[in-house]
Amino acid sequence: MTTTPTLPTDDIGDAKLAGQIEELGHKLGLVRQSIGQVIFGQQEVIDQTLITLLAGGHALLIGVPGLAKTRLVETLGTVFGLEDKRVQCTPDLMPADILGSEVLEESETGRRSFRFIPGPVFCQLLMADEINRASPRTQSALLQAMQERRVTVSGHPHDLPTPFHVLATQNPLEQEGTYPLPEAQLDRFLLEVDVGYPELEAERQMLIETTGAQESQAKAVMTPEELMAAQQLVRRVPVGESVVETILSLVRNGRPEVSELEEVRSQVSWGPGPRASQALMLAVRAKALMEGRLAPSIDDVIHLAHPVLKHRMALSFAARADGVTLDHIIAHLAAPYA
Repeated sequence: MTTTPTLPTDDIGDAKLAGQIEELGHKLGLVRQSIGQVIFGQQEVIDQTLITLLAGGHALLIGVPGLAKTRLVETLGTVFGLEDKRVQCTPDLMPADILGSEVLEESETGRRSFRFIPGPVFCQLLMADEINRASPRTQSALLQAMQERRVTVSGHPHDLPTPFHVLATQNPLEQEGTYPLPEAQLDRFLLEVDVGYPELEAERQMLIETTGAQESQAKAVMTPEELMAAQQLVRRVPVGESVVETILSLVRNGRPEVSELEEVRSQVSWGPGPRASQALMLAVRAKALMEGRLAPSIDDVIHLAHPVLKHRMALSFAARADGVTLDHIIAHLAAPYA
């Protein structure tokens, strides 16, 4: 369902680009295979998380406890050779506990000076576990890091390592003692990944594999440099005009002020901004590349509409009272293109 690519592919020839996509598709197949030895029955979750990394973004993983969200992040760090760190978010966590702080030191000559001690955010893959348990002040400490790949402490900017990705987890059940994520921070997450229960056979395999004398371990498949090269290649994947128009139409129809759909105008409080269009464009390119295809299709747009838009829209109070869900609204948005 693609048309002739209309966006430029820079100075890379079509044949060379196709070869690079095919080669990377093969390597990403090995990545998925390595992750699958540790994570069972969550292929869609794995794929969406890989799409996030290939697109150079951050992901919010939402699911009940015990569904291997933490293990997935650790496994990704191993497979891509990334320096990973974990922050357990709690109500008493302070911004300095994530970003770092300056301490006053005195030299042997008696001269005093400040020295910056980096926090756990200075890594390549940061896991923010139960991010909605941190206070709004602490949550906001991650905003600059996620958007600009640097942090400012005491007026001094500090660049973060490259690549830099945040994979945050959130438990939808334990609401006591939690703080809702602000809309500005939600918008910084490329995808919202819903982590569900595994299928019967996958859970059976997990039960056997994880309770024996030895457990399978993921192996390094790619390097951080190869991941960054893949992220550059994603941006060179050509996109057909029909896919571009579908993305624009779908996202703009999610805004109640200009939507053509009565369901959106009457039930949506606020809709996705331009960052949603950018996220969807990068995500469909990454999905095509991960599957070894030369260009994304409209089917890719439909497939990724939910994880891209769900955290960038809000229902009105009346819609929530009537039991309307965002999944229902997004399904209506995507229906004309299915």
